Amino acid sequence: MSATEADFLLESRGSASELGAWVIGLAFSRDSALAAFALGDGTVRLSAAWASVAAHDGACLAIAPDAKDGFVTGGDDGRMVRVAPDGTATELARYGSRWVEQVATHDSGLRAAAVGKAVHLLDGKGAALKSLAHPSSVTGIAFDAKGKRIAASHYNGASLWFVAAKEDKPRLLEWKGSHTGVVISPDGTHVVTSMQENTLHGWRLADGQHMRMAGYPSKTKSLGFTAKGRWLATAGADCIVLWPFFGGGPMGKAPTELAGGDGVLCTMVACHPTQEVVAAGFGDGLVLIADIGSGRVVPVAAPRGSAVSALGWNDVGSHLAFGTEAGFAGIVDLTRR
Repeated sequence: MSATEADFLLESRGSASELGAWVIGLAFSRDSALAAFALGDGTVRLSAAWASVAAHDGACLAIAPDAKDGFVTGGDDGRMVRVAPDGTATELARYGSRWVEQVATHDSGLRAAAVGKAVHLLDGKGAALKSLAHPSSVTGIAFDAKGKRIAASHYNGASLWFVAAKEDKPRLLEWKGSHTGVVISPDGTHVVTSMQENTLHGWRLADGQHMRMAGYPSKTKSLGFTAKGRWLATAGADCIVLWPFFGGGPMGKAPTELAGGDGVLCTMVACHPTQEVVAAGFGDGLVLIADIGSGRVVPVAAPRGSAVSALGWNDVGSHLAFGTEAGFAGIVDLTRR
């Protein structure tokens, strides 16, 4: 396949820009109207005319959609910032010299920031609600679908908290080793972490059953459940690795592999919000979409020599955005025409 063929969707249905700095993450606003790209130079680029917003004095480290519109970012300047759709940047919280390495939000208005060993919770008005202490540095945070619980990964496992609990005591999900990220299944029944080793670890919350997903040639830095939670899509191999979370899986079940064969590592995955479709970005810059049921693969953007470092869908699944370590970014409109 030629570069022109691979770029057909980007050229015919999308827009792209050279942003000039590492794209550390991206998010679509919850109304699906706007995309934002958080960059290593501390700016946030908005998809409306690719406008640049000065968000942090240093590097952006994390980004998430805010409750209704706009975005929340964290930076190595110790600040949590809201970027409004018009480009206005407002400081929500300041945590001194400690980096705000992770942020998470829920459409109820809840916001969370991981700073060192603590997860700080804020309400929709920016008021501090509580701080949750952990035994070591927090490496990943995620709200469940209802916003009632928040999970945090750290050394030797993960902690699962009830946000509105009167007494803040977490359920500890223990497994030795360095855990580097966390996701919760859509139905709230499973928690899965990525690890410093080339493996994933999971817990079935009903009975505490452990799940180990191994065999990766590289660290898994991107993972996510499909819309109904049937599959866990992951990066870290030269293909999209999909673990089945049905029929008693994933233990004792082999994963499904899609879009492999070129020997280039998959660096990012993003699951479609309603369909069993996964977008993937690779170490050479290739972006594609794969249908799990049929195995059909559709290219979105051609390789440009720089790894895909950010990837995501809007809430209705009509647009896909991506960004690379070299600062190239694009958005593709996938609505029927």
